Amino acid sequence: MKTYDAIVVGAGHNGLTTAAFLAKAGLDVVCVEKNDYIGGAAVSRNLHEDWIYSNCSYVCSLLRPEIFQALELHRHGLQITPFGGSVQFMENGDYFGAYHDPEVAYREMARFSRHDADMYKTYRADTMRQCRFIRDFLLSTAPDPTSFRPRDIRELLHIGGKFWEMGEDRMYETIRFWTMSVADYLDQYFETDVIKAAKSGSGIIGTALGVHSPGTAYVLLHHYMGEVDGNVGSWGFARGGMGSVSKAIAGDFQAAGGELRTEAGVDTIIVKDGKAQGVALENGEEIQGRLVVSAMDVKRTFLQCMDRSDVPEAFYRRVENFKIRGSSGKLNIALDGLPTFPALPEGSSLMHSDMHFIDTMERMERAYDDWKAGTWSKDPYVDMVIPTLNDPTMAPPGKHFMSVFVQYCPHQIDGRRWTAEEKEAFGQTVIDQIGNYSPDFKKLIVHMEVRTPQDIEDEIGITEGNIFHGELTMDQLLFNRPVPGFAQYRTPVQALYMCGSSTHPGGGVMAAPGANAAREILADLKRPNTVPENFGDD
Repeated sequence: MKTYDAIVVGAGHNGLTTAAFLAKAGLDVVCVEKNDYIGGAAVSRNLHEDWIYSNCSYVCSLLRPEIFQALELHRHGLQITPFGGSVQFMENGDYFGAYHDPEVAYREMARFSRHDADMYKTYRADTMRQCRFIRDFLLSTAPDPTSFRPRDIRELLHIGGKFWEMGEDRMYETIRFWTMSVADYLDQYFETDVIKAAKSGSGIIGTALGVHSPGTAYVLLHHYMGEVDGNVGSWGFARGGMGSVSKAIAGDFQAAGGELRTEAGVDTIIVKDGKAQGVALENGEEIQGRLVVSAMDVKRTFLQCMDRSDVPEAFYRRVENFKIRGSSGKLNIALDGLPTFPALPEGSSLMHSDMHFIDTMERMERAYDDWKAGTWSKDPYVDMVIPTLNDPTMAPPGKHFMSVFVQYCPHQIDGRRWTAEEKEAFGQTVIDQIGNYSPDFKKLIVHMEVRTPQDIEDEIGITEGNIFHGELTMDQLLFNRPVPGFAQYRTPVQALYMCGSSTHPGGGVMAAPGANAAREILADLKRPNTVPENFGDD
């Protein structure tokens, strides 16, 4: 029986990234995927006739440019089209538009508050300062503060040096920022409800947290760290949907000699004498490997695909306590035409932006209250885009695709699986909210896919359908992610590594966990490093 140098479990974008860098270093690598398609949550699917759905992740920004270049993703067809701004529709029939152009952004804010317009420059400077501080560590392994290894000491000294350079006042600001709620953070700068609501959405996307929950200021930062064409904080559409990202990475992997197998779901990671030996597939086939890399989340890896006796009991309990809570739903909608939004001026560039339908943080917190009560938000926070305005290849001529991301939506209803009736009611809630601001929207619906966290877990295998593979809170970041003492992509099991979003630096389609894991594996094997370092920030 053939023995591979490495087996990567899961062909999501992080698993593919790890596999690609290992293959480029000359290793014989196989990547196994349970579905008949690749991409995990970064996938494009024809779910209705000629419409292409990005049916989980829907926009691209966090993908690290260093990885884009190293894997030559442009040579494998990946194109990212930037889009700008966002719009917050208001119950009184007005709207607030957020623009990238500083002069336009100032005038729009001043329409609501001259004070807020004057403060925006300070807000952006302070937020970008925090971005620059953390971005330097995205493509690096989190140092272990309990280790006396020279590398960890050097990294800790580097972090300490950057922290010290801030000066006393900014050091205090940074410590506060990392523990603050996004609501408290925004209250320092702005006085207008709709402006604070517009900025706070990035602090709750993908989390089981509300705008007043401690730690959500960092979640806002996590979403601000991306870039498109060198513009930090910008977002973009992947031409052909988010599956184009995964397809391009897979293309580089296969070009380097890697083997990709679909419909090869892993039942068990085989461990003998404390060392990973391979995997047993759901069909009974066994694949042998000198090492195994799991792109699955930490709970699925150790609680479902391994025996409890394979790891120390203390480690197992920490994995059990790792917070992975489903909180986000998704609607994918095929449209017969472009809906109108009467609040917007004709021809407004904001049609190409993110659209939201909640105008106060109070309403956003009430949406969170519904989730805490075990049901979906009756007045949800929606992040809606129409990718076909930028990428007409995703729908037939004259038709459109709408992607609707929804907070909040629980993994289960009152501790049980969703019924078909509840799922339909959830979808209708979202449709009704959008319809309140677009009179012709409902008439244009040709097909709709409603996805709860339970659906995402069933199809993709992410515990509770949590898109980040775990909460982005201070107790689950950096050297704590996923488990203190095991944050450097290694596990208590020899020759078993992790590379998914449960590891540093966390979720989103950034590919950094996959790249960082590959770097550590190659170092252990004493192979030449094929993984890029940070470009750094100006």
